[in-house]
Amino acid sequence: MSAVEDKIAELGLKLPQVVPPLAAYQPAVRSGGYVFTSGQLPMVDGALPATGKVGAEVSAEQAKELAATCALNALAAVKSVIGDLDKIQRVVKVVGFVASAPDFTGQPGVLNGASELLGEILGDKGVHARSAVGVAVLPIDAPVEVEIQVEVAE
Repeated sequence: MSAVEDKIAELGLKLPQVVPPLAAYQPAVRSGGYVFTSGQLPMVDGALPATGKVGAEVSAEQAKELAATCALNALAAVKSVIGDLDKIQRVVKVVGFVASAPDFTGQPGVLNGASELLGEILGDKGVHARSAVGVAVLPIDAPVEVEIQVEVAE
């Protein structure tokens, strides 16, 4: 097991299997020294633990936890391309989408779930640029979706 996966286990987490695509795309692709993931939903064992809009059916705190699940799923997608998460040199960018009730404005706090988990797992390599976007609806009524871009060793 890699040092990154050891850290994941130390946090009481497990790197999941890659979530199969819901349409015509790949979970992650490599281009040069970068791996780009597709948007990762907070799937756990093939199902969403919650559905609906954040600020209505889903609390901001629950959505923050779901964003962390998305980040873990994104790391699994990265591993499927590079084989060893220790090859990650840094997380460059995180983009998160939050299915939001009309009056919900806490998207950055929700996406902190993904950002904080990446920092806990990768340390300084997990520090990244980020966008947090509120949207009307996400695939299969997911509350949150996260994609990451990582720089990897050749």
